[in-house]
Amino acid sequence: MSRLTSVFQNGKAFIPFITAGDPSLEITERLIPAMAQAGADLIELGLPFSDPVAEGEVIQGANMRALAQGVNVDRVFALVERVRQACQVPLALMTYANPVFVYGPEKFMTRCAQVGVDALIVPDVPFEERDEFLPYCRAHGIALISMVAPTSGDRMKMIAQEAEGFVYCVSSLGVTGVREKLGDQVAGMVEMIKGVKDIPCAVGFGIATPQQAREVAGVADGVIVGSAIVQIIAQHGPDCIPHVVNYVREMKEAIR
Repeated sequence: MSRLTSVFQNGKAFIPFITAGDPSLEITERLIPAMAQAGADLIELGLPFSDPVAEGEVIQGANMRALAQGVNVDRVFALVERVRQACQVPLALMTYANPVFVYGPEKFMTRCAQVGVDALIVPDVPFEERDEFLPYCRAHGIALISMVAPTSGDRMKMIAQEAEGFVYCVSSLGVTGVREKLGDQVAGMVEMIKGVKDIPCAVGFGIATPQQAREVAGVADGVIVGSAIVQIIAQHGPDCIPHVVNYVREMKEAIR
C-alpha cells in the first residue's frame, strides 16, 4: 500500500496545511512529524511563491515571510528529504505552475520522487491543461491531485473520472481563509463525484472550527485546514509547535 492510499484507510482523514519555511525551515521540519504524531493523516506543504493567487491574506503572509528568509524550491526539497529520515506521513506539495516551469517539470518531479513527496497540488493549472505536468508526475509516481469547485458544473464529472489519489473539493468560492459559514454545495459535490468514481473526497477552504470539521466529515472523506493553522503559526512564531499540535489533535478528534 502506498503512503497516499493509506490516508483514507482508517476513517476520516485530517489534512493540515502549512507553508514551508514559516516561521523557519527548522520549525517546519519539526512541525511535520509533530502534526503526524498528533493525528494528521496527510500534510499539505505549501511551496512559498510570490504570487499565490488562490491564497487569502493569511497564507499570502506566510509565503512572504518564508521568501524573505530565502526559502526556495531546493531548500524545501532538502527539508522534505531530512523529514523522510524519521517520518513517513504522506506529503502533498502545494505549489503554482510558475515555480514548476522555472525549475523544469522533469527535474521537479524527479526531485519530488527522490525526497519522498507523494502528491502535487497546483491550483492554477485547470483540468484541461493538466498534461503540462501529468506525464512527468506519472513517470515518477507522483499523484497530481484534481480540484473541483462549486463552479465546476458539468466539468466535475469529467474531472472525477480522471482523478487519482483523492479529489480536493473547494468548499466555497474565493481565496483561502477562515469563514464563519461554509458553502452549502459540499454534499452535492461529493455525491456527484462519488457517482462517477469511487475515490476519496477531501474538502478544504474556510474550515477552522471542530464543529465545521465535524459537519464536513459527515459528507466527505477528509478535511483540509490551512489558514486557521497558519494563523496559529503567525501568532506564536518559533513557539508555535505545541499550539499547532493541540489544534491538530482537537480537529482530528472532532472528525473521528
